[in-house]
Amino acid sequence: MSAEEDFRQVGAELADLGVRVSTMMGSPALKDQAGKVFASLWRDGAMVFRLVRDTPEHTAALGLPGASLFDPSGRGRVVKDWVVVPHSSAGTWTDLAEAALSRPR
Repeated sequence: MSAEEDFRQVGAELADLGVRVSTMMGSPALKDQAGKVFASLWRDGAMVFRLVRDTPEHTAALGLPGASLFDPSGRGRVVKDWVVVPHSSAGTWTDLAEAALSRPR
């Protein structure tokens, strides 16, 4: 499957939890019941998750091959609560999205 198809599958799997697929800065995003984005598809086919730094989920996500802190500008200004997980680890996306959804914002 493509990254977009895998992303949409994650959204479908979490729909029963009130998650809806929307957009953030022109990219497909997952929003919680309050309308807050907690995950998004990134331009290179990766997915980004708000996992809150220093949590076990954040550490585990950063341990995946190719994962990194989110740098939306590409200028070394990372957003430390957000982790980019490449499409090669799409099998973890639903679990990471559930973790991001359950984290306080």
